[in-house]
Amino acid sequence: MNFKLVMLWTDVMIFLLLTVAIVGGWWIMQRPHLLLPWQRLFRSRVGMVSLLVLSVFVATGLLDSLHYRVALPDKGNGQAVYAAEVLSVFDTLVGDLRSQTEKTYSAPLAVFLYAKESIETPEGNTLRDYPRLKYGGAHLLDPEHDHAGDVAKRSLVGIFVGGFCGALLVILIVSVAAVRSGTPAGVWIKARKNSPVTAMLVTLALMAMLIGLIANLSGAYHVLGTDKVGQDVLYLSLKSIRTGLVIGTVTTLVMLPFALFLGIAAGYFRGWVDDVIQYIYTVLSSIPGVLLIAAAVLMMQVTIEKHAGWFSSSIERADLRLLFLCLILGVTSWTGLCRLLRGEALKLRELEYIQASQAFGVSSLRILSRHILPNVMHIVLISVVMDFSALVLAEAVLSYVGVGVDPSTNSFGTLINNARLEMGRDPIVWWTLASAFSFMLVLVLAANLFADAVRDAFDPRLNRTGIA
Repeated sequence: MNFKLVMLWTDVMIFLLLTVAIVGGWWIMQRPHLLLPWQRLFRSRVGMVSLLVLSVFVATGLLDSLHYRVALPDKGNGQAVYAAEVLSVFDTLVGDLRSQTEKTYSAPLAVFLYAKESIETPEGNTLRDYPRLKYGGAHLLDPEHDHAGDVAKRSLVGIFVGGFCGALLVILIVSVAAVRSGTPAGVWIKARKNSPVTAMLVTLALMAMLIGLIANLSGAYHVLGTDKVGQDVLYLSLKSIRTGLVIGTVTTLVMLPFALFLGIAAGYFRGWVDDVIQYIYTVLSSIPGVLLIAAAVLMMQVTIEKHAGWFSSSIERADLRLLFLCLILGVTSWTGLCRLLRGEALKLRELEYIQASQAFGVSSLRILSRHILPNVMHIVLISVVMDFSALVLAEAVLSYVGVGVDPSTNSFGTLINNARLEMGRDPIVWWTLASAFSFMLVLVLAANLFADAVRDAFDPRLNRTGIA
């Protein structure tokens, strides 16, 4: 084989969550009473558009979670040797965007470095000027006169090609849906004029135009500039998406068992069980989260340095720190959901059908699994979706103060941390911070809008009144 698959711990967690989501979706589709709130969610324009935007981020993160090592040339001994560098499918798809690094800073869409340097002329003289970039705009013979026109031309071509591909995709989706429904395409579109389908198709076309614009420009320029060591900021920002998704999803996988079982147990059993669980999460809530995380991360760093032989590459060491950060965030963030579930379980255990089950001798385990747990899942789902954006922001803050992910890991926090010193330069280097801010804004905003739609769809009061 020309490559060797590499499975990191966070890769395993991500695909485990994906498998659980697929199985859970199939299980819900077989039960109409569980499918009803999801149907309400699918009728929300804001919810579906935000879900479409989130799906682009998720797809990027999944492609960046398929890691492999490239096989080196055979030396004739019959043994396969693989490169030490671990790449992902996303790295392969972006092509030269990863490898085309400049000397140092360059502004977005620039053809010259951002700072003047001493340049030796062909006549042997030395002057201070802005050197040409090695890759950005290298195809221009006269960049001072051709730069603006070339950028405009490539922008228009990218928008046109992206829009054309988006239109073809929209037509294909509409045609397939119309054929399956047995109605003409025009009738199918008119019947769904006020449904989320129209908004999603328009969003899909606009996203295709944006992707076409960026893809066409990134083939010849650094769209979002370069950082101190000349790396493309667009590439670093796209690579940071996976870290944000890992923090938001793997932390949830760690948090749920604590919150779910302890919260339900405290509310249902009451007595000394409730007292012990309340004592645990009250003490844990009293400890400053940042200090607890900092202490755990520092302890982990010492352990990693003492056992360097555990890791065959730097990416595995950085991945373990990322996984450990998710574990710490999960251990420190389950208390809020636990309180909510305890209060709901206290209310549910007083209902007549629960008391009837107890009178008939039904075991507590069966009551918890068949009656209590299904009736608190809407709270769990709403809390998990709403906490996702908070966890993404938490990673940025922790990495900024130096107790987050490994410095070699691409994340929004490390981008912001690197931009801290760049903002004090003269002239100011603003595009790294702007890029991290823009990507985080879109991701967190889409997650918050989707969380609002989930909350409205799963709210039992709205279910009773029939409000959409």
